[in-house]
Amino acid sequence: MHNAQPPIHLVLPVGTQVVSHIEVKGAAGQVLCLRGAVGVIVESPTDNSHSYQIQLPNGTAINLKRFEFSIRKHFQKAGLEAPQHLLEELNLFDDVIYRCVVGSRAYGLEDANSDTDRRGIYLPSAELHWSLYGIPEHIEHKEEQECYWELQKFLVLALKANPNVLECLYTPLIETATPLAEQLLDLREIFLSQLVYQTYNSYVLSQFKKMEQDLRNTGTIRWKHAMHLIRLLLSGITILKQGFVPVRIEDYRDRLLAIKYQQVSWDEVNHWRLSLHESFDYAFANTRLPERPDYERANAFLIHARRSQVTD
Repeated sequence: MHNAQPPIHLVLPVGTQVVSHIEVKGAAGQVLCLRGAVGVIVESPTDNSHSYQIQLPNGTAINLKRFEFSIRKHFQKAGLEAPQHLLEELNLFDDVIYRCVVGSRAYGLEDANSDTDRRGIYLPSAELHWSLYGIPEHIEHKEEQECYWELQKFLVLALKANPNVLECLYTPLIETATPLAEQLLDLREIFLSQLVYQTYNSYVLSQFKKMEQDLRNTGTIRWKHAMHLIRLLLSGITILKQGFVPVRIEDYRDRLLAIKYQQVSWDEVNHWRLSLHESFDYAFANTRLPERPDYERANAFLIHARRSQVTD
């Protein structure tokens, strides 16, 4: 078993407000600083083995080691976060109401090395949700490639046309769906809007810009990522044209995998991207999707789901 490592603290900058953990007395025994007093760092050391000079509200300057004080905003948050043992005892994975497979296996782009990526939604009890500590926005098993969003977080992301979340609603590979989750799937069209155009386009543009920088700086890019960006544009075009999210995209499997396996040049990939942007523009100009998603129905569903967790 590995020994627990002490927390690593970066050197804090001048101007940081702090709270003293100790009482500090002067040479004559007078109290210079009360335990719990607030102050501001006016001089930082080169490392945390030396003292910080901290000025108190009355102008008095004292010297404290890093372990002798806390950052004020962290000090005030202490006690407001759910104890880790409480979350472990509750096992929030028992509250998963929807589990599906996304990623390459859902897209029809898997190969022998593909992982199985599971995503979904969890809905905790009303008691936990109402507690002082709140609930995490998502829970995950990194080793198992699993991630589940808390219901409200999932709905907000869907309303913003987050691609990962929209694909959860339309993937054909569903492993778990409670009656409540099935109700949400019946409502999935309320999340589709013209926001798809802005969300998908802006992400692809920013990522291609980064890859072009990588190409200039290192001479290489993440080809699998480039493949998925092209896939995202293809998906966005279909959403605007036909009003559904085409998770499986097997018609383009060979062309997309050719990108992943570096069987085409960067210029060819970029040319395809630019042509897809033009098609995306045309689809946006002619789409029948609403300008915004249906916030009211999404909110009504969330309230309905919350009420379903109230027990007598």
